[in-house]
Amino acid sequence: MTHREERPVTVVTGGSRGIGAATARRLAADGHDVGIGYEHAADAAEETAEAVRAAGGAAVAVRLDTCDEEQVDALFATVRDRLGPVTGLVNNAGITGPLGRLTETPTAVLRRVVEVNVVGALLCARRAALEMSRRHGGRGGAVVNISSCAATLGSPGEYVHYAATKAAVDAMTVGLAKELGPEGVRVNCVQPGTVLTDMHAAMGDAERPWKKAAITPLGRPGEPSEIANAVAWLLSPEASYTTGAVLRVSGGL
Repeated sequence: MTHREERPVTVVTGGSRGIGAATARRLAADGHDVGIGYEHAADAAEETAEAVRAAGGAAVAVRLDTCDEEQVDALFATVRDRLGPVTGLVNNAGITGPLGRLTETPTAVLRRVVEVNVVGALLCARRAALEMSRRHGGRGGAVVNISSCAATLGSPGEYVHYAATKAAVDAMTVGLAKELGPEGVRVNCVQPGTVLTDMHAAMGDAERPWKKAAITPLGRPGEPSEIANAVAWLLSPEASYTTGAVLRVSGGL
């Protein structure tokens, strides 16, 4: 067992359910302590924290809106104070809004999706850089942003606005990898395809993953654990020479 002071400490935003929860569990199995950021699902977040503890890790769950700078600062400060210096970030918190054509998408939805998926991701990445960059007194570390295949497919008729935000996440990944690489921080990205999470029901079509399976070369939706596996590799020493990568985990889409 790794000594507590040597264990990686990773912040996972949107960590209460879906890909975020699966990632927290996988990282715990890999020897990480995990700070879980969540917005609404307190019970689910604590369930994820308990799973981390059951795997031998330490965990803390913190409620926040990632669009709020003060709340982002509080998340990282709490994780640092409770678990130790932050060595990793999984920038996973994101929303889509209801499925529909852009002409039918309310402006309030557009603004909120951009705020969470772009501004929130930037705020979390910035705070992670301040925690980990050697330029700012950190010990180095790694960031994995969660994007989407929508960034390159465009998602016509479903959520063009969401696709645009995920393209921004991909660009942020490439830029930050170049900016932070000399300071000991690797930055990479995972682009999931259609994954079995409750996000589809929230956007208005619980059967969407199975409909998408028909056009997916592997013939099925992905499992959250399959995305978590890719994230865990990018955070691991095995990916020590990998930065600026956008890794598609999509069943071939």
